[in-house]
Parts: sequence; structure tokens; C-alpha cells
Amino acid sequence: MQRFIDRTDDLRTLEEQYASDAASLVVIYGRRRIGKTALITRFLEGKDALYFLATEESEEQNRNAFQESVARVTGDALLDQAVVGSWDVLFDRLTQQSGRMVIALDEFQNLGKANPAFPSVFQRIWDTLLSKRNVMVILCGSLISLMESQVLSYSSPLYGRRTAQIRMKQIPFDFYREFFTAPLTRRQLVERYSVTGGVPKYIESFCDRGNIYRAIAQNVLNANSYLYDEPNFLLSKEVSEVGTYFSIIKAIAAGNRRSGEIAAALNTKQTSLGKYLKVLERLDLVERMVPVTEHDPQKSKRGLYRIKDNYIRFWFRFVFPQLGLLETGRRDHVEEQIRKNFIDGHVSYVYEEVCRDRLWAFAEQGQLPFMPDRVGAWWGRRDVEIDVAAVSSASARPIFGECKFWKEQVGVNVLRKLEGQVERALADPSLRPYDQPPFYVLFSIGGFTEELKRIASERDDVLLSE
Repeated sequence: MQRFIDRTDDLRTLEEQYASDAASLVVIYGRRRIGKTALITRFLEGKDALYFLATEESEEQNRNAFQESVARVTGDALLDQAVVGSWDVLFDRLTQQSGRMVIALDEFQNLGKANPAFPSVFQRIWDTLLSKRNVMVILCGSLISLMESQVLSYSSPLYGRRTAQIRMKQIPFDFYREFFTAPLTRRQLVERYSVTGGVPKYIESFCDRGNIYRAIAQNVLNANSYLYDEPNFLLSKEVSEVGTYFSIIKAIAAGNRRSGEIAAALNTKQTSLGKYLKVLERLDLVERMVPVTEHDPQKSKRGLYRIKDNYIRFWFRFVFPQLGLLETGRRDHVEEQIRKNFIDGHVSYVYEEVCRDRLWAFAEQGQLPFMPDRVGAWWGRRDVEIDVAAVSSASARPIFGECKFWKEQVGVNVLRKLEGQVERALADPSLRPYDQPPFYVLFSIGGFTEELKRIASERDDVLLSE
């Protein structure tokens, strides 16, 4: 059974819309398996509601199924036997009661796929009927591109009708521990998070597996598992040129992070990549990063692309290049390669992102000298890369940090190395002068030596985080 974790803000939005005196139209969308239906189910508890899941069948078949649902909810035996060829009649009958009614149409985009004119049909129903009744309508969809075109875009007939929208994101790492009944160390949690990300369905597949490599073998490398071909499933639902997108993601996973490098790896023109990269960004699969100190990120020439989704990153790093071995039953070799490269080649990079998120928490707790405007990483012209960096327009002091996913404790040498990197970074001509000395944060999954702890306790510019 799926655990319902986090989503406090999303539930609050739904409850506020429900409490409204006027008709409300809420759009919920996000990638598959992210927990949209679980959110709706939790919200509908104890309410007068109709939940309808649209399928990829014809419009007539969907309308007939909706009619059965309306007849059941209203207890109308005559409607159950009637021949109804109009959506208007069904929505009219459903909303004749005096109390507040919630209508949740899940996988709404399927209705638009069956009949491209359906968004216009529903717009008329909303304008002439539902908007004048004591009703809350939820339109939910898992195909981001179709939901944007059918409901959210300026060209959509439904544009401007929604009273709220919720784009569901992955569960943050801070809530990750709550999925597991057995106690896990922070190291174990980061290892699992590096594969599953914050997708509830993925996380639950890893909940009952004690060893991370056994969990990967059973849930990812097993051809009978839904995760085995999940990236192809996700992309094929959203885009038409799946092969092109696969090639781009594969190139990024191989270490080509600049648009020019990606284009060279694909032997294509850099100008032809823009539209594909924009789609991958919109789908939350790829992210363009710039140094945290850049004041105009869109115009920055120092942008680097990374695979944002942890599972997609893991799959393209370890599974996609080895599909030939997996398909021919040579799974042992793939497992061996994962064991050798999993930590240094994958987990350590995900750990950096976990640390950046934790820096926000430190700021909220008052452990940093200021509240940052931006948290990210930094790289410059002197071949210096710093894992964590934070700045604020209201402060003349930068924050720089280092992340180590080691078994060993981190010692003074790491602090000294970070101080040297920061000194070189501050000499970069692209960085604005800072009047105050930097603040340092060290993250270590394996803890710190007693010597480093002592030094940190004697300084007011060093923070240690295990």
C-alpha cells in the first residue's frame, strides 16, 4: 500500500479551494508515478465526490463509463438504463445536489486524445453550467506536454478558467526516511535516493530490500520489472522522436555537459539541440545549471546540463549502455560494473545535491551568517569547481562548501583544500568582489576527525555537517 508522505502544501491548496464559496477548477499534473492519484484519494476522503479515471478508449466508451459513475454516485436508476449522448446531461445531473460536490477527472488528457475538441466541450460545460454551481472540479493528468497544451497554455479553450494549479514534484530528501519502516543510516538513505529519487512508486519498490545492490538487481536489472524499461515508457508517452532524446540524455550521462559537447557527441549542429533540451527541461528530466553567482542565468555562457532525475541518470549511466548484456542474460557483469562505479560515479554527485538542499535548512535554522538568495555550485575560468555555494544580494559574504561521500572521516586536509579553491575562485575576474571573508561548510557522510572538529569549534567561519 502506498504511503502518503509530505504533500502538505498540495493538500492545503486543495482544502482552500474546497472551502471557497464559489465554483473552483483545479489542475493537477506531473509525471507518472509521482503520487497524483494518491493525493486526490486522500483529499476526497469524507467528501461528496466522484472520481473518474479516463482511459485511452474512445470518447463514447469514456462517456458511458462516466455515466455509470454518475448513476452510482447519485443513485439514479433511470440514468443507469438511459442512452445518453451528451456530456452536458451527465454533468448537469451530477451537480444538482445542494451540497458541495467534488468532481475529479483523472488522466484528463486521454479525453482530449480521444477527441481533440473535448477541451472546447468541457470549456462550454464549465462556462454555462459548472461555474454556476457549488462544485469543485479537479482536472488531473500525467502527460505534462498534453496537459499544458489542452489545459494550461494560452491557446487552450480552458485557459484562464483554473482557480489553482498544482504541478507535483518529487518528494524532497528530507522526507525520504519516512518511507522506510526499518531504520536506515543516512548513507543507506542517500544510496537509495540516488536511484529512486523522490518518486513514491520507485521508493516503495526499494523499501523491503536490505542491500542496495540486491534491490537494483531485482528492481532495475530484472527484465520483468517495470523499472527496467521505465525511461523508454516515460519518454514515448511525452515525445515523438524518442531516439533523439535518448541520444541527448546518453551524451549528458557520458559527461558531455556543455551544449557544444553534446552536439559534438551527436555529430550534429549545436543550434539544432535547443528545442530538444527545452523539452527535457520542461519534463524535469534535464536541468541547465549556471554558477550560483551568475546574475542573469538565461544569458550566461557558462551553463552546464545535467540529468536532473536520479533514476533517469542512474539508468543511462549503468543500464542503457549494457542493455545488450542484460538482454542476453549476462546480468552478473552489469552488477559487477555497478558495484565498482556506483559510489564514485553516481552516488557522490547525488550527495552534492542533497547537501545543497540541506544548506537551505541550515539557513532557516540560523546556522549560516545570512539567508541566501541562491544556492548551487560554482565553477570558473581557473579550473576550479566548488560543490556548494550560496550568495545573497543583501550580503557581501559568500558561502562555499565541499561534500564527501567517503567511508573515512574527513580531515583538516579537506578544509585546507577548500580554502585554496575558494582563494582561486575569488580571484576569478567574473566574480564580483566580496568585502567579507567567505564562510565554509563541510559535508561528510562518514563524519569528521577529532582534529577537524576542534578547529571548527574554534572558528566562527566553519560549519561541519554529517
